[in-house]
Amino acid sequence: MKTIDKDVLDGYNAGIEKNRLHTGLGLIEFERTKEILNYTLPPAPAVVYDIGGGYGEYSFWLAEQGYEVYLYDIAETNIKMAAELSTKYNCQLKEMRTADARSIERPSDSADAVLLLGPLYHIVEYSERHLCLRECHRLLKSGGLLFTAAITRYATLLWATTVYDKENDLLDETAFFEMIENEVRTGHHIRNPESEYRGMGRSYFHLPNELKSEIEAAGFAETEVRGVIGPAWLAPDLDKTWSNQKKRETLMRVVRLCEKEESIMGLSTHLLSISRK
Repeated sequence: MKTIDKDVLDGYNAGIEKNRLHTGLGLIEFERTKEILNYTLPPAPAVVYDIGGGYGEYSFWLAEQGYEVYLYDIAETNIKMAAELSTKYNCQLKEMRTADARSIERPSDSADAVLLLGPLYHIVEYSERHLCLRECHRLLKSGGLLFTAAITRYATLLWATTVYDKENDLLDETAFFEMIENEVRTGHHIRNPESEYRGMGRSYFHLPNELKSEIEAAGFAETEVRGVIGPAWLAPDLDKTWSNQKKRETLMRVVRLCEKEESIMGLSTHLLSISRK
């Protein structure tokens, strides 16, 4: 198996994942993903493997509801942070340890559901992503559910446009524009060393239909792809707006309205697919 990009691993081991789901577009991603899990997962105490689950935001949320949850992440820092987070909950995970999403030491046909909410966009080659998806297929019981997150191919371009001439002028920079041109064309997010951009390390970004095809090529069926953030992240001053319960629900109505519409799905920045073994 090929290694994950060093910059990606260094970033996670520096703790960049902490609180990502509690600010900006992460607020919408977290809220809508939990909603979808609430009405899609089998009832507790079903067995859930949270693979590439960071420091366990979803894991502990599910464990509180009575699920039997196993957390795996490739970054040691994330697992250490998960141990710290566990002190805030009146529940325990069944297991939490470092592991590569392409090789999880658990029995075949042992999970009712697998959350794969991070690894697929950090595994940059198709053959390696296929290994990861086949591993999820092995772990799931017949009829089990796979929840897969992906970043859309236009995510960097959309972000750069929303902050253009306000937070930075990266779109004026030749090196950055060449980077996003390649990204939009091929899906490969490769930081240009000549650019001032210092965001995510090497990754792979999907088109919605491409994500569905990859998952089903690994043996899954009934795959449904959703724009889990939708256009709601474009709301000005999102963090402040989110603190108003009425306005928060309005934004969530926008997400629910648009999430299955293919013509607007790429605007979401993040995708969530639901598949069945």
